[in-house]
Amino acid sequence: MKKTLSYLKSYKKECILAPLFKLLEACFELFVPLVIADIIDIGISGGNKGYVWGRVGILALLAVCGLAFAITAQYFAAKAAVGFASKLRHALFTRIQSLSYADTDKLGTSTLITRMTADVEQVQQGVNMVLRLLLRSPFVVFGAAIMAFTVDAKSAVTFAVTIPVMSAAVMTIMLITIPLYKKVQAKLDSLLGITRENLSGVRVIRAFRKENAEYERFVSTNGDLTRSQKFVGRISALMNPLTYVLINCGVIALIWVGALRVNSGTISQGQVVALYNYMSQILVELVKLAMLIITLTRAVACAKRVDGVLTTENSMTENDDKEQKHTVIGGDVEFDGVELTYPEAGAPSLSGVNFYAPSGSTVGVIGGTGSGKTSLVNLIPRFYDVTKGCVKVGGTDVQKLDAKTLRKNIGIVPQRAALFKGTIRSNLLWGKEDATDEELWEALKTAQAEKVALDKGGLDAEVEQEGRNFSGGQRQRLAIARALAKKPEVVVFDDSFSALDYKTDARLREELAKNVTDAALVVVAQRIATIMHADGHVVGTGTHEELLRSCPAYLEIAQSQLSAEELGLTQEEIAAVMEGGER
Repeated sequence: MKKTLSYLKSYKKECILAPLFKLLEACFELFVPLVIADIIDIGISGGNKGYVWGRVGILALLAVCGLAFAITAQYFAAKAAVGFASKLRHALFTRIQSLSYADTDKLGTSTLITRMTADVEQVQQGVNMVLRLLLRSPFVVFGAAIMAFTVDAKSAVTFAVTIPVMSAAVMTIMLITIPLYKKVQAKLDSLLGITRENLSGVRVIRAFRKENAEYERFVSTNGDLTRSQKFVGRISALMNPLTYVLINCGVIALIWVGALRVNSGTISQGQVVALYNYMSQILVELVKLAMLIITLTRAVACAKRVDGVLTTENSMTENDDKEQKHTVIGGDVEFDGVELTYPEAGAPSLSGVNFYAPSGSTVGVIGGTGSGKTSLVNLIPRFYDVTKGCVKVGGTDVQKLDAKTLRKNIGIVPQRAALFKGTIRSNLLWGKEDATDEELWEALKTAQAEKVALDKGGLDAEVEQEGRNFSGGQRQRLAIARALAKKPEVVVFDDSFSALDYKTDARLREELAKNVTDAALVVVAQRIATIMHADGHVVGTGTHEELLRSCPAYLEIAQSQLSAEELGLTQEEIAAVMEGGER
């Protein structure tokens, strides 16, 4: 939690002034019962109206001053809490952006969203209440008790009994609720995860008629969360009635003792009223303190969860040696004995991968589902670190390259095209911020997205969130154009042609071959036609033609998509390759 609270350092002044003004307000409040006692004992008893009105004026002055101090304190507390929450969100976002793929996979998207929103908001509320009440409420409680002893020590003994009992009750409830709130937040994460899955996969759910099943899953998880919240709420709810019971017992004892001492002539009626007012002040402040503790327990639990993200170190280590860090790269891509094993995975996803792709060449990657195609291309921009071997770009190990420079020189088209709210221009400029309109139109033309942009109204056409106003194929072409606009040394296509029809796919490949001649192209594809003109491969050696006659796995994939005539093979040749021979 230390990391989280460090973002309050910018608001030291506010964190001092807010409690200070609250203490000043409390000081004025503590004098009110004494003024009321004087009004009763001197003004009313003596029939002195001038004295009464004079003391009423003092009460009004105390009220105005107290209000002014309270408003000032609230201003500083709100400023500190809001500013702190803003810096905390910024720090969280920055930290999340700096984490590796493996780290974000481990934490989970729903968890990160919860900590960015609900958890930060709870911490903000906790800071606000702490600045306003953490010093004020105990000060009033103990101040009222001391003032009560100055009025009448024997009658004030009830204060000395009530306050410790109350404090013990509040602390007990706090110790019970803190771990329970942690469990509630964890269950909230699960609920958000289910909600996110359902919203993103609503079409699949409806297609398979799983609405009822998903509804039941949601109801079950939500019911579990509700039960936990109710249980914690019931324990927290004991705070107020328990406080009132204890205080009212103290009030009864005070009135009984005070009545006896008034009858004996030891104290006056005004003093009894003053003692009662001090007891009421303690009642109010203990109720506030109870609410503060409830809020604080939630805030502490949430702050620890936020701290867990802020203290998460990037599992990828950066080379900080400026002399060894390379900032200039070429377009050659080489995999040398690469092995990749994901954390907590039982077996490697990639093993013994070797290939070399010089600038201007094309490497085609094809394989069955789960064979590690995406894992392979994610190693080039260093989204993950290899377990063994090394990946080289421009002849240099990517771990020795400056990460920003590396990714600046690599154009990536992900499997799922991601567009952002704005315009076509703003999305394309992600590739190159200073790109001219001519360069953008050139990238669109190569990506077969020129007509898409023209039909939508040009470069300044609106793009809705996640590109909802574009089809899947249109989003893919725009994503390809964005990568090409960078004019990168290496272009990675992670199954980026899957949503394109065969005709568009063919034209796109022709344009790439004509216009992108200096960059190394790494193409992950499901279609043989997409990579049959590639220069290399991952599991074999040679061109498309050579692989057909030497690699049974490649031939099997090719046969699922093309006929023997289209492949240019006879049945005898196919049988020989599948048996492990070569013809």
